[in-house]
Formats: sequence, C-alpha cells, structure tokens
Amino acid sequence: MYDVNIVKCENYEEENVKQALSSLINLTGGLDWVKPNMNIVIKANLVTFMKPEQAATTHPSLLCELVKMLVEKGANVVVGDSPGGLYTPAFVNKVYTSTEVEKITKFGGKLNQNFDKKSVTFPEGKVLKDFEYTSYLSDADAIINFCKLKSHGMMGMSAATKNLFGTIPGTLKSEYHFRFPNHADFADMLIDLNEYFKPKLCIVDAIVGMEGNGPTKGTPRHIGALLASTNPYKLDLACARIMGLEKENVTTLEAAYKRNLIPDSYKKLSCNQDIDAFVIKDYNNILVHSGILFDDKPELVKKVITKCLKSTPKLDKSMCIGCKKCYEICPAKAIEFKNNRPHIDRKKCISCFCCQEFCPVGAMKVKRPLVAKILN
Repeated sequence: MYDVNIVKCENYEEENVKQALSSLINLTGGLDWVKPNMNIVIKANLVTFMKPEQAATTHPSLLCELVKMLVEKGANVVVGDSPGGLYTPAFVNKVYTSTEVEKITKFGGKLNQNFDKKSVTFPEGKVLKDFEYTSYLSDADAIINFCKLKSHGMMGMSAATKNLFGTIPGTLKSEYHFRFPNHADFADMLIDLNEYFKPKLCIVDAIVGMEGNGPTKGTPRHIGALLASTNPYKLDLACARIMGLEKENVTTLEAAYKRNLIPDSYKKLSCNQDIDAFVIKDYNNILVHSGILFDDKPELVKKVITKCLKSTPKLDKSMCIGCKKCYEICPAKAIEFKNNRPHIDRKKCISCFCCQEFCPVGAMKVKRPLVAKILN
C-alpha cells in the first residue's frame, strides 16, 4: 500500500464526490475493517461559523458521502469537532448549522452532543504528558481524521496533524497556546495528540483549499484533489508539496522529521500518482521559519535568529470594527484596547495567531520580517 494516495476531484457535486472518495478509500485499504455496530467518529475541521464556500471547514458533501459508506457497513457514525470558542451545545450547534454539517443526519450519521471533558495522562508524549480532551472520542472504536487543506499563520499549514488540535475542548485551546508558547513545542504537542488518538484513516479535503490569511480569513483556492493516508505526517508532507511548501516552512513537519516520523523529502514518499502533477505553483502561503532549524546553534545565536525570522500579528486599522474578539481570545493577555482599537504588547505576544485566526473580519494579518522575506 502507498504512503499517500491522491485522486482528482474537481468540485463538490455529489456524483464526483462519490466516485472520487470511493476510489481514494479503496486505494488506502478499503473499509473491510469496519464491522457492524462499530462506533466511528469522523473528526472534521469545523473551526468556526463559516459557510462551506468559504473553504475554512471540511465540506459537508464529503462528510455526507463518507457517512453513507460507513453506515452501509453497519457502523454507528458520529461527526464532531471542538471549534474555536465555547464548547457548549448552543455554540457548537450553531457551528454545525453554519458549516452545513447537519446534512449528515439525513444519511444516518449523528452530530456529537456530548460536551463533557476527559482528563488523561500520556507518559509516552514528548511534551504533552497530561491533557483534557473532548470525551465523546473515548467512545470511538476508530477515528477518521477528515481535515481541510489551508494556510496557517502559526504552523504554516493546517492539514491532518493540526486538525487534531480540535480534540482539545473549546476555550482550553487558548490555555494550550500559553502552555506551549514555543512553536516547536506546540508542534510536538500536536504530534503527541496524533500519537495518542492514532486515527485509523486520515483524509484531506483539497478540492478547494484556503490560501493567504488562513486558517479562517484567507481566500478559497481551487486545487481539485482529495488525499488520504493512514499516516498523518506523511500525508501532510504530500500536502505541503502541493502548496509549494518545503518541510522547513511547516513547523509540524520539522517536528515530525526530528522524531523520525517522515523522510526528509516528499520524493521519498510512495504515492499512487505523481505529487508534482498537483502542485499549485503560485499558492499564496504564509511562510514561517521554525526555530527547530537552528537547534545546533548556541542558545543566544538561536534566539537572535529566531527573533529576526519570527512572524507576528499586525492590525489593519482600516478593517478593524472594534469587536474585542482578539482581546477576549488572546491566551497571553497581550492585547489592550485603546480608543476602540487593539494594541499588541510585543513583549507578551507569543505569536500564536489566535487573534488572526478568529478576527471576524480578517483585520489581523501575519507580518513577516524583512529578513524572512529576503530568505524566501
């Protein structure tokens, strides 16, 4: 079996989705492992109140088709996520409505309505030794990670590995940003989550991805592909190539490479098709430089280099509506409001880009230093 499988799918029309998803899953081993009455959770990307055409969330047509396939096998299927914000029935059900994921109920699937939290210890984790997660996942016999391919202000790319941050309940996510302010540690935390939950199958919605000011306020970009793998890290390596990114531009990939979870190049992946045939050469990425690149340097030198290359959030004053969402969500309490506008304390800012991700009008942008621009 290939490390990564990829199929063409030009749009979200029902027949195209059915044919492409069926072909993709068969290439990735099929669904013979699904048994009657098995409890399967589809962990979608339902980051916030977004419509499908905004390309921030897993498209409902894909979720509906996957639910049909699993229900036909006799499985009990639950679709869920913990979006950014409150992890309450009222909040999450509004997200279900806006993302149109409610449609899966027509085909025998259920939307998660268990909003309890569960604590766990994980001594095998590199940085995440104990954590709380959304307890509905503990009832799953298998988890399918169905993510959306997007640019990402903090990690460089959001795909399979990053999608499991949605296992952390609601506003606790901000605490985890503060708990792991170093981007390399945050990437290792995401990998630890994947190692704990071990999804049975990972699928990427890359029919229409997001470029630019992702992962919520970017621009939809047609790619025309679906990808799948049983390995989230190898899948992400292939996704990065499609976006025109090197592993050095995606912090989770650098962390995965250091942990011997991926090869040093996408060229060493086995794939059913030539990945290069799917590359979008002018994809508008948010380029990040991971501090991991400089681990062999003295600590002082590493700090200076990292500071010179570090991207930071920047306000576009002309777009700001003074809603205070950035102020409310900032885990480092680095934002103050003066004259109805946010002001960022750069000494406190940890560049988690929560303000950029959840600004309702996209007024927070990613500012890249001149040195970083020159290097790219």
